[in-house]
Amino acid sequence: MSRIRPEDLAACFDAHARGLHLYARQLCGDQDAEDVVQEAFVKLSRMRRVPEHPAAWLFRVVRNGALDVARGHRRRDRRESRVSRREAWFDSADDRLDAALATAHLAGLEPEIRSVVVARVWGNLTFDEIAQAEGCSVAAAHRRYRAGLARLAERLGEPCPTN
Repeated sequence: MSRIRPEDLAACFDAHARGLHLYARQLCGDQDAEDVVQEAFVKLSRMRRVPEHPAAWLFRVVRNGALDVARGHRRRDRRESRVSRREAWFDSADDRLDAALATAHLAGLEPEIRSVVVARVWGNLTFDEIAQAEGCSVAAAHRRYRAGLARLAERLGEPCPTN
């Protein structure tokens, strides 16, 4: 057999689309089921040879497509869940510092000040290197660093080490 004729594709669609849609809905949800079914019919229309049992082939393609969509949603949900959780930038080992609170205060700094503090404290960059990375003078990098430490110390209520 060669490619499927348009009238045979239409007849196949009329005969099986509703059942395929219901089948896909149980696997990937209502929103994506229609797209999965449509993609299956597009694949059928592009085949060089019509499968021996088009209905069975369509159900298998819809099943695989719906499972792929559902897997993609689960991966995205896990990734978004991980990203949405606040990650502590500090070690909680130090009893004198509440890591979650310090992270929140650091996140509350202006971006240009926060980036200098992070580059200096966690990146161990020199002020020359920070100035190059930030596109500012060494003096400006140093001022931003001091300002960031001062704001953190004020918000945390404790002096911050400056070394």
